[in-house]
Amino acid sequence: MTRNERRLGRYIRDGEGHPSTKSAEQMADELKKSIDKKQDEIKKVADDALTEAKRTGTLAEETKATADKTLTELNTLKEQLGQIEQKMARRPGGDGEQVKSYGEQVVESDRYKSFVDNGARGSLRIDLKATDMDVKAITAAQAGTAWSARDNEVVSMPRRRLVVRDLLNVVRTTSGSIDYARQTTRTNNAAAVAEGAQKPTSNYIWEQVNVAVRTIAHLAKLTRQAIDDAVQLQGEVESEMRFGLALAEETELLNGDGTGQHLTGLIPAATAYAAPITISSPTRIDMLRLALLQAELALYPSDGIVMNPGDWAGIELQKDTTGRYIWSDPLQLGGPRMWGKPVVPTPAIALDKFLAGGFKLQTLYDRMAPEVVIASENADDFEKNLYTMRCEERLAQAVKRPGALIYGDFGLVT
Repeated sequence: MTRNERRLGRYIRDGEGHPSTKSAEQMADELKKSIDKKQDEIKKVADDALTEAKRTGTLAEETKATADKTLTELNTLKEQLGQIEQKMARRPGGDGEQVKSYGEQVVESDRYKSFVDNGARGSLRIDLKATDMDVKAITAAQAGTAWSARDNEVVSMPRRRLVVRDLLNVVRTTSGSIDYARQTTRTNNAAAVAEGAQKPTSNYIWEQVNVAVRTIAHLAKLTRQAIDDAVQLQGEVESEMRFGLALAEETELLNGDGTGQHLTGLIPAATAYAAPITISSPTRIDMLRLALLQAELALYPSDGIVMNPGDWAGIELQKDTTGRYIWSDPLQLGGPRMWGKPVVPTPAIALDKFLAGGFKLQTLYDRMAPEVVIASENADDFEKNLYTMRCEERLAQAVKRPGALIYGDFGLVT
């Protein structure tokens, strides 16, 4: 028997081994909070270690000892939580209380007696406790399997980093559509005028633009047994659904064609790249600088560059004739930047393509933040013990200044 099992014993005990007045649920909640706090400490230790490694090139023994101690404490808390959850999941009467047979539980229950007294009409539900035979069968079945212990980790597939939303100007809206005025003509005829002479007339024209709020949504099915048997799974599915929604959102923000229920994406609305000056044999680095210049000559400030991770890696790996890296130093850990602008590598944009310019000059309107709703009354879910999970959001995007965004092709992939 492990130390934690002895501390649990027949009763739930406190941190000093004495019988605790707290319920198992209360102690489990406290342990979960302690685990969250300890994970925050581990993150801080990792950040401090990274800073120390960058500053000195190595880690002090004290830093290593602190990290080892924190990880050990975290593992101990997780083990204690697992023991308490197993205690909570144990059958009633597991500490010596005799569990009655199913028949005895039914006929002796108050609900059954009331049901009979009322003429045995309608339906009846009675929650039955597991019998000794059931517990023995379960124990025997689990004895030779790896499922006799609980591992609280739910292993998910890798997720892509989502970055496009962070580039945009995001505002809240309470409307189903947004109208805004966009200038289309500026004819400036201002000039020096002689006294008493006719003044010249300038011409300015605006158009009314409407942007509709669109819905992005999806559904997922989950069995009741899965939720009951792994309480972490519901939260994990919610997280997956929110990620899936954000993934579809990023595709729409970049590539939506504006037809049907699609958003108007940044790329379809952007201005095509056209080098404003001519240089011989331009590289990817040259073309990005020329794209920024194109936006600047259109009088728009630039604040970012988006490209595929493969193209960014190609830029970082460029070398001069002596074999030295041109743009990057492998020993530096700084974030990607080029020509003073942040570079955002993302698979959301195709290889060999780039988008550069003023992202903050465009607006993303949030009508409804992502929400997850769970119901068991959809279709035949009730009959099949299923839950339907729905995740959706409502938003609109206005590419107000298309001339601020320059979209082009490096021309290296045919």
